[in-house]
Amino acid sequence: MESIESVGVVGAGRMGAEIALLFALAGSRVVLKDASLDLAEKGKARLEGVLDKLLKRGKVPAEANAAALQRISPSDDWRPFAEADLVIEAVFEKFSVKQEVFAELNKACKPECLLLTNTSSIPITQLASQVDAQRRGLFLGAHFFSPASIMALVEVIPGLETGEGTVEWVLEICRAIGKTPIKVKDVPGFAVNRIFHVMIIEACRLVEEGVASPEDVDIACRLGLGHPVGPFHLMDLLGNDLTARVQDILFREYGERFRPRPNLKQKVDAGHLGSKAGRGWLLSDRT
Repeated sequence: MESIESVGVVGAGRMGAEIALLFALAGSRVVLKDASLDLAEKGKARLEGVLDKLLKRGKVPAEANAAALQRISPSDDWRPFAEADLVIEAVFEKFSVKQEVFAELNKACKPECLLLTNTSSIPITQLASQVDAQRRGLFLGAHFFSPASIMALVEVIPGLETGEGTVEWVLEICRAIGKTPIKVKDVPGFAVNRIFHVMIIEACRLVEEGVASPEDVDIACRLGLGHPVGPFHLMDLLGNDLTARVQDILFREYGERFRPRPNLKQKVDAGHLGSKAGRGWLLSDRT
């Protein structure tokens, strides 16, 4: 981590903000960018609660709180990214949105800057094609899991032109910020999401068939399979719209086994997107 003094994170939502916190806790200066300064500042402000939870769990020392937050600078400007040694994109899971981000990073970042994407489903080689050819050796996927402050795993995914030295460097960086990385081939959905969405689709099918309620499926997964949370709780947390969007990508690539279930599509159409909307599988306007 000695060479990673300055980090840029694009996207100040829950995922991006918590990734920024991980690097700040490891000692890096971090620029946290969003479309507006207000959104970036709100992303940083939410981290106070995240740090409090980490402190209560003994995950970070007490003195880390203020020091880490002081290292994070909210911004709505691309110019601070000129100093970054490493940049992570953590924006909306849509190719056109990420395409715009990497076009800006291609102009703003120094040639030796590592460019990482936190995409959960879009092929890395496709995203790497949005930057100049000479940058692609330093471009790869680093897929964190939500919540990034807690979940240990990072999928490290090299693209076609990613240098082997870059892969080893990012594996070391992940370990330095307290994560456990695994190297995964560049295929749509990578490894974890292909396993996860097969389970999600079957869970939705169980509810459609009246085999069990969403609540009871979650209990079955927690107590019968040892999962920390059930699939319906997790969909509400991640967003049913994101879940459906990823399944659409997987369905296009792999066919019938990833076809989104009608009840998930119905939830999205009705605006029952999960915790961000206050309505979902296990949420209602009364909760």
